[in-house]
Amino acid sequence: MTEPSLRVRVLTAADEAQARAAHETLADDGVEFCLGLDDVGSWAAWLEQGERLRAGEHVPPRVPETFVGGFVGSTLVGRLSVRHELTERLALVGGHLGYAVLPEHRRRGYAGDLMREGLRIAREVRLDRVLVTCSPDNIGSVRTIEQAGGVLQDVVAHPTAGLKRRYWIALVDGAPAGTRGRSAPTRLR
Repeated sequence: MTEPSLRVRVLTAADEAQARAAHETLADDGVEFCLGLDDVGSWAAWLEQGERLRAGEHVPPRVPETFVGGFVGSTLVGRLSVRHELTERLALVGGHLGYAVLPEHRRRGYAGDLMREGLRIAREVRLDRVLVTCSPDNIGSVRTIEQAGGVLQDVVAHPTAGLKRRYWIALVDGAPAGTRGRSAPTRLR
């Protein structure tokens, strides 16, 4: 039987209960589902910050980003963030694309769906390559990234995040991964 298809969209006020539950669930794994929610407090303030980031505003310590939820029907199954530029930290451990699938929805192809949507959004914000990182022991993410065309650059150690595999995915036809783009590490903020 085929799993229902995943759709991405911006979170709204109506999604607060599901998003907060997801945030708590993944916090146990050390993953922040709603990026920056703990810093701003209220759901309304978090949604407003998301609007500003999507519009391209730099909201320190955050960079412009597109954050969407992944839904199957009305059920929130994951999230995706596409950062439009990199900071030094993102160049080591976060990358341009960050995605998470809730434990009860894993192994159904949703991570790959989120990755494809992330690459589409990255093209829309005019990136021609993206950096994606994951922990070496996260075999599911390693497979997802490599299936999306990720080319391993290296494995780096971060003092608080541990080891991270860093992959580049080219978005421009004919551009070798890691060789072109507005997203080059020399343009860090």
